[in-house]
Amino acid sequence: MASSKYQGLPQWQGNSETQRSSKFKRTLVAIWLATLIPLAFWQPWTSISTNWSITSKATVGCDISSKGLPLKDIPRHLKQFQKCSIQNLRKDTGLKFLETAKPLPVSEFVTRRDRLAEALHEDGLEAFMVEPGYTFEYFANVSQPDWEVWEPEERPFVMVVRPEKGEDGKIVSNTTFLVPSFEAERARLLKMPFEKEISVVTYEEHWNPYATLLSSPIFASHKKTSPKVMVDEEMRDFISRGLSINGFDVHGLGGAVERVRQTKSDAEVGILRAVNTGTVESVRAMRKCLTPGLTEDEVMWVLDNTMRSAGMDPFFDIVLFDENAANPHGGTDGDKVLERETMVLIDVGAHLYGYSSDICRSFFPPFFKKPESEAEVTALSEDVKEKLKVWDIVLDAQTASIHALHENGTCANVDLAARGVIEDAGYGGAFTHRVGHGIGIKAHESPYLNKGNTQTLLKAGMTFTSEPGIYLVDKFGVRHEDILLVKEDGLPDILTGVRAKGPWDP
Repeated sequence: MASSKYQGLPQWQGNSETQRSSKFKRTLVAIWLATLIPLAFWQPWTSISTNWSITSKATVGCDISSKGLPLKDIPRHLKQFQKCSIQNLRKDTGLKFLETAKPLPVSEFVTRRDRLAEALHEDGLEAFMVEPGYTFEYFANVSQPDWEVWEPEERPFVMVVRPEKGEDGKIVSNTTFLVPSFEAERARLLKMPFEKEISVVTYEEHWNPYATLLSSPIFASHKKTSPKVMVDEEMRDFISRGLSINGFDVHGLGGAVERVRQTKSDAEVGILRAVNTGTVESVRAMRKCLTPGLTEDEVMWVLDNTMRSAGMDPFFDIVLFDENAANPHGGTDGDKVLERETMVLIDVGAHLYGYSSDICRSFFPPFFKKPESEAEVTALSEDVKEKLKVWDIVLDAQTASIHALHENGTCANVDLAARGVIEDAGYGGAFTHRVGHGIGIKAHESPYLNKGNTQTLLKAGMTFTSEPGIYLVDKFGVRHEDILLVKEDGLPDILTGVRAKGPWDP
């Protein structure tokens, strides 16, 4: 682990550790076209979603700012800022980070549902039920907005996955959908990733949908007993209660079923690597174009458009300057202005082929030149020196967490490793959150890396954030966040390309 003590030059001067069919084709064409069109502003254009493989659902180009300005009113300095940022991203990377993201075939989803069936069998459950959301998307590639563009509605549309023995004796999945009769054809038109036409149980508007499901052929053996079923954590309470009241033995998410999503396939890892590396590179490209007087909102807007230019779809972006970053997730109005010695904290996430990035970088603007000699370091203001000290401590804490992230270790130990470094440096009370969380289709998913999670063991294929931070009220905040893949042996793989090297090289 790199030391936070100054030995010659400090870490930030070079001593730290470096580190889803035709519609899919349209997505690739979209990304290719984005590299050809002029690097200014474009009319909104949205890539076309495929039905059986994950798409990024990205918007390439954008003509609205965070302040809602129409295109003609975008200030010239913002147009120049955006052009510079996009040019840097393409020049520095050639968008090669996209190469690890491949389409997910039908077989990937079949395998997922079969793994779910095995877990259901292992836990003594007769079915798993889920409505459109992240978990539905994981198993059948349909998100909540894909089914209900307007808003979540009161008519249950539920996927029911049951385990059964295949011809070879292995446990495989049998999937049925509970759907309103008038919506059955729309459900079929979703062309979900199934090798055969989907099976449905339909109900009329004046029927009890839960009693209809229980009396259907798929639960024919339960004339006198209650089927033991598990519902997803995103299942709305009125559906869970409806199932329970009408004869199902309902259990919340847990056990082997919950663990199915926790380990990632090679294809998932490839997408996570692409979107997280691309997000980091977008931040690095944008940083080179920062100028005095920019606001947090302006930086956020340009960063979002930079990611869109590469086919990614940003879904959150937190840009905080100095004391605003002492609140880890912000909450200010975004009008604070960038100055020479400002410590910038950016926490940002985007989607690509349905998978999430979630990274954080803390850095100085490029117009604050990096000191190259000990005399220049000595001449720095006390405020800057404290920022540099804290930056190094947080990097050391992240390094400690990375070394603790190994197979059969506990989630708690990863948090404690980082926390110990920060506490030893005298800033324990300023590290106010867990060190990380699982990541995949959702930016935040289980398992969670907190010091109370002593029972969950790390397994190869799990992916996590490592994001320690120190937050000094009325001063500044520093957080470093990278995405890590647990390996069978050795240190985890870094899915963000390279860790931050220093506050001038994030």
